Amino acid sequence: MLFRSMVAFTLCVVIVSMVGVLLTGFFYEQIDNTKIFELIGPAFQTIIGGFIGLLAGVKLNQPD
Repeated sequence: MLFRSMVAFTLCVVIVSMVGVLLTGFFYEQIDNTKIFELIGPAFQTIIGGFIGLLAGVKLNQPD
């Protein structure tokens, strides 16, 4: 149970920080918005997919 909550908390922190960086990048005139999506999009998908796989694996390994 503790491991799942640590994983969920870490996932929340990562998502909030990535969204913060994305929103911060929108307001800088020197940064091209299309470049933000090119950089953050694949990283965001990889992190979300990895954490979902980790949480699914923990859930499957628990006895009923």
